[in-house]
Amino acid sequence: MEIKKLILPFDYENRKPILLDRLLYIPKFYDKHESFDQKIKMFDENFPVNIEYCSGNGQWIIEKAKSNPNINWIAVEMKRIRVEKIFKKMQMYNLKNLFIVFGKAEDFTNYYLSENCVDQVFINFPDPWPKKKHAKNRIIKPDFIDSLRRILKDSSIVTLVTDDDNYKDQMIEKFLNNVNFDSVYEKPYYSTDIEDFGSSFFDDFWRRKNKIIKYLKFKKINRGRGI
Repeated sequence: MEIKKLILPFDYENRKPILLDRLLYIPKFYDKHESFDQKIKMFDENFPVNIEYCSGNGQWIIEKAKSNPNINWIAVEMKRIRVEKIFKKMQMYNLKNLFIVFGKAEDFTNYYLSENCVDQVFINFPDPWPKKKHAKNRIIKPDFIDSLRRILKDSSIVTLVTDDDNYKDQMIEKFLNNVNFDSVYEKPYYSTDIEDFGSSFFDDFWRRKNKIIKYLKFKKINRGRGI
């Protein structure tokens, strides 16, 4: 089987969103998302849809797509070298139930997904950006949590995985401050073990350094119209 390379058919100055072989490219610093009039058909089968944000090199989601063929999976990653690895693996295993987004999680969630269309969200080892001046780059912010509420079906789960205690505490605080989510776990609002969750590059990396991995789960709650 010939493995296609990820080639964008235009230069940076003429960038625009485009669909390429079950991959959606969303350019950086692009502000005309509303003009994207191409209908996005991600999957052939109408299976439940799960999203993994921060997909890295794709180790976790590739295994999930292979072992769960009756679930549609979306990998969202913004670093090209990582996207290319996922793209090659998707072709290698001929995964029709996998779709890749090359772009910012916020842009994809806000502009390219409809309401109540996602069954589960996974955010594996989001970058903690430990320096205070870089905190604005963290993905888990109130606006993004509101965006997740919009795309998730009622009672759907957001699962977050981290090795970083400070970021773990911040993520818990941000979700508990949102009236549309409740923690699945009782206080201290996380677990250190989920059976058969799967592994990833960063999971393996931090476990080798004897880090304790924390799993957070938050359920979308239907608070009624107007909330």
